[in-house]
Amino acid sequence: MSSILVFSIISVYFILLLVIAYFTSKGATSHTFFNANKKSPWFVVAFGMIGTSLSGVTFMSVPGWVGSTQFSYMIMAFGYLCGYIVIATVLLPLYYKLNLTSIYSYLETRFGFWSYKTGAFFFIISRSLGASFRMYIVINVLQIFVFDAWNVPFWVTVLIFIVLVILYTYQGGVKTLVWTDSLQTFGMLTAVILTIVFISKEMNISFPQLIENVRISNMSDMFFADDWNDKRHFLKQFFAGMFITITMTGLDQEMMQKNLSCKNLKDAQKNMFTFSIIMVFVIFMFLFLGAILYMYASANNINIPKTTDDLYPLLALKYFSPAVGIIFLIGLISAAFPSADGALTSLTTSFSVDFLGLNKKNLKEKQIRNTRYKVHLAFALLLLIIIVVFRAINDQAVISKLLTVAGYTYGPLLGLYSFGLFTKRPVYDKIVPVIAILSPIICFFLSTYSKQLFNGYELGYELLIINGLITFMLLWGSGLVKKNNL
Repeated sequence: MSSILVFSIISVYFILLLVIAYFTSKGATSHTFFNANKKSPWFVVAFGMIGTSLSGVTFMSVPGWVGSTQFSYMIMAFGYLCGYIVIATVLLPLYYKLNLTSIYSYLETRFGFWSYKTGAFFFIISRSLGASFRMYIVINVLQIFVFDAWNVPFWVTVLIFIVLVILYTYQGGVKTLVWTDSLQTFGMLTAVILTIVFISKEMNISFPQLIENVRISNMSDMFFADDWNDKRHFLKQFFAGMFITITMTGLDQEMMQKNLSCKNLKDAQKNMFTFSIIMVFVIFMFLFLGAILYMYASANNINIPKTTDDLYPLLALKYFSPAVGIIFLIGLISAAFPSADGALTSLTTSFSVDFLGLNKKNLKEKQIRNTRYKVHLAFALLLLIIIVVFRAINDQAVISKLLTVAGYTYGPLLGLYSFGLFTKRPVYDKIVPVIAILSPIICFFLSTYSKQLFNGYELGYELLIINGLITFMLLWGSGLVKKNNL
């Protein structure tokens, strides 16, 4: 694929984003940035959230997982569906009732100052690491397959990427994201669908026959129930999916900020229900793509890369026709931007509202806007630094541990919100930060020594639930301490 063609694709795509940003940011204020003045069409939010939820990790990793986990991820997708139902019926009514800009403001209302700051801080840690890693995966592929050939240093690629994101998000914020995410979702899904069509043609197999080949292969195995220690066990997958969704969507400012930009609760719930149903079918489509990628590699004696995340880009850019390479590149770019723009906007919102209190101070719009710009740029710089550090580490084991830490930080949020919603007990607000740190540490110990402690049983995704439960119990204990003035 020629460098001129790649540059042209990226340029045209970014021009489209800028055009959308231009029209959506007209007359934008800080309220527009934070919540789009609560005028976002629910169906546009629903479609755009698909791209935000998938990101570059899903675009490349899920097809690669099929080789080792088959279709077991579908059970987790059904868990996602149940989690979205909980969000729509429990969390969204709460957020709209309290008219929240930052969802962590609830913690101050329910528990107090330190609980509120703890929740917001843990979100910033989680989202900064998680978003940076998602961006790193995509940018690294572009670097290896495209920009290395141009002798462009990695940090320059990241800088260009971040600057582009800043240009179309700094003014319109959520109002712009609702529409740009829809474009990105369209690009990503179109890439997957067309890739499947092209593979069918290149293998000279009809689409119905392709479906049948996947069905009869062992890669389509979905339901694993024989071995409780297997991470693919259907109960583990289902409940992990459910609680991952509740925490990483329902308790995540980035995901909820777009929902809260809908006109009212009814629209937000329609968005959530529609999005969740479509999401199940989209995940199945990615798994189906993964199965036929493995079939194509086997039929053509192509060695599977050591890192299965590289399977899709390897075949698309090295073995398939140039048309598929172009389609993949468009999908990859579409997957890259939602990982950055939503994270940057939500981090700016959380810090501006939760720590600077810009929504409460009696400031002029110009003062709020200038402060918000500085925060936006500061977080952009932070994301750039983290991505470059990931590249410098170049050790998947270390990066995995960093992401594990980010995953652990959602456990305390699960415990805090569960305790707040399902009990009326007070907590000892001043020690909540200690509890939020202690719970992940305990979970890390349990995860590290789970085989020794539980007769060979290895903790997996269910660790998030345990993390939330430990936080819940410690909060209960803190209430007893407060009650007895100890």
